[in-house]
Amino acid sequence: MAPARAALDAARRAPRPGLALALTVVLAVAVNLAVGLVVPAALYVPGALLAALAAAWIAVRVGGCGARDLGLARADLGRGLRYGAVTVAPVAAVLALGVALPATRELFADRRVDQHSVAVLLYVTLVRIPLGTVVLEETLFRGVLLGLGLRRWSRGVAVAWSSLLFGLWHVLPARGLPGFNPLVASVSQGTLRHLLAIVLAVVGTALAGALFCWLRLRARSLLAPAVLHLAANSLAYATAWAVLRAGWSPAVESSAGRLVTGW
Repeated sequence: MAPARAALDAARRAPRPGLALALTVVLAVAVNLAVGLVVPAALYVPGALLAALAAAWIAVRVGGCGARDLGLARADLGRGLRYGAVTVAPVAAVLALGVALPATRELFADRRVDQHSVAVLLYVTLVRIPLGTVVLEETLFRGVLLGLGLRRWSRGVAVAWSSLLFGLWHVLPARGLPGFNPLVASVSQGTLRHLLAIVLAVVGTALAGALFCWLRLRARSLLAPAVLHLAANSLAYATAWAVLRAGWSPAVESSAGRLVTGW
């Protein structure tokens, strides 16, 4: 009986990356729906942190992942920070070019941005985005899902898996894009165009996810895509705030009091 019990205990402790992947996908779907439809703004950051911890727990306890599998090895953090820091200047340059060109400046007329409040600007760029959006999405997609995928499949399949799910994660926020930006609204009138806008947004974020995965694997650290993600989202919000504040784009009615995914 003792050997049989020992064998059963060993089987229970054996890594089960397939089960961990399934549990993480279920968690991701539940969190996505909750964030997009239910969770009030005040609970977004703590809810995101709890979800990130839950995903990491599944990866470690069920999937058998270690810190290196998740891109969290202490020895690689410095390398990750260096790789991520290199990406900040190109992001800033692209945003500056977008503001300089009249054809793209209207993209910064975003109703999710409250150009009247410095406090909201600081909260969104320094708290909500880094501690909510970046921690949750990087842990979930470039940490857990990519790490578990690499334990089961080739690198290409694991990257495609993580990136596809990252794109689908943005279906709910993509549905509201025409309501947030007048320029997007003008080119997505009608059901078919609206659906096309959603598809393009999902494809675009999936491609961004693939870039984040490449950076994560190249740097061997989750910190690299996290820095890029933070720079892209926080600088984009700050740029939109500055454009609206300066009156360089038509004023829009802000919806900053609502929880809106996508930042």
